[in-house]
Amino acid sequence: MEPNYLPTEVILNHPRRSLGKVQLDWTPQPGNYLDLEGKTYAVLERRHRYQFKSGRYRLHNIALYVQTAQRPSEKSLVAGRWVVGDASCVYNAHSEIIRCAVNPNGPCESCRFYEAVSNLSN
Repeated sequence: MEPNYLPTEVILNHPRRSLGKVQLDWTPQPGNYLDLEGKTYAVLERRHRYQFKSGRYRLHNIALYVQTAQRPSEKSLVAGRWVVGDASCVYNAHSEIIRCAVNPNGPCESCRFYEAVSNLSN
């Protein structure tokens, strides 16, 4: 059986322009990374485009809005999903896309703003 490839248009978010159309055998979610023509992009948004055919709507293609990025070297597993940076820091955004507000480019390892999360139970 042949894999189910999804026709996908990759669109650079800023400046807005199409990077081309590709066939993917996986469904990228926001926060995933995509390698295309030797560059790495972070997926910001995914939009489905449907076509009305034979009395019903069918998935026609997918549009991925991306920005250039580097794959993060620091990751933490939080509630079953990977987030960027050290999740034990109070400033960590717990996001797949952004590390934190005070040091978004990292690294967390030598950050002067690092402050451990404290579990206060009063």
